[in-house]
Amino acid sequence: MIQSVTARRFSMNYFCHALNHLDRPYFMAGTAVPDWLSVADRRVRFRPQHLAPFVDSEETVLSEVAAGTLQHLQDDDWFHATRGFFEVTTEIAALFRKGLGQEGDFHYGFLGHVGMEMLLDAVLIERFPGHFDRYYQTLADVDPAAIQNSINQMARVPTDRLAWFIGLFRVEQFLRDYASDDRLFIRLNQVMSRVKLTQLPTQAIGVLQEARLLVRGRIRDLLPAEHYSFPSESRRSA
Repeated sequence: MIQSVTARRFSMNYFCHALNHLDRPYFMAGTAVPDWLSVADRRVRFRPQHLAPFVDSEETVLSEVAAGTLQHLQDDDWFHATRGFFEVTTEIAALFRKGLGQEGDFHYGFLGHVGMEMLLDAVLIERFPGHFDRYYQTLADVDPAAIQNSINQMARVPTDRLAWFIGLFRVEQFLRDYASDDRLFIRLNQVMSRVKLTQLPTQAIGVLQEARLLVRGRIRDLLPAEHYSFPSESRRSA
């Protein structure tokens, strides 16, 4: 079904994947690779068995990119299996259904999933602003061509679009828009356009306001301590 397939291919929680790896630039970049490719080149996909042989490579960049990409896949496995994920995505889908009604051709399951992931990043960004600034500073130090070359050593289908998109991602810094419901609405509609789903009306802005409060209140249910460690309180703005 389109709700489940496209949501998994268009996850949007870049900062969540990266937050605990800011001291390893190419590993951190690797945690974004599946999401970058879902936009830049959807032909290129990975399974853990494709990545594992490269984690111990003597080429540092290749090893770190492989390990970071594998970390992303492992994170997704536990994240999508948590009770918090099921409950919060279901609640956000219900908020969209209530706010938008039944007349439009809206895929509420998709909205619940992708909306939650964007808002999860938003909540982490507001909670750890110093780390968020460091995230973009770290990305500025990596070589997009080296990341693309690493991916092409591992992928069955090569790409010539990843380096270009990493450059665009660094310049546009669209994650900063997640702080505003109005700008987040625009970004969410860009995702809807990319997967060829119906554009959302402005009523969705009010839904995002409610959903933001929900995600903020359920942050530890979404990221349980046994799987995910937050930076220490004393280092929030480090």
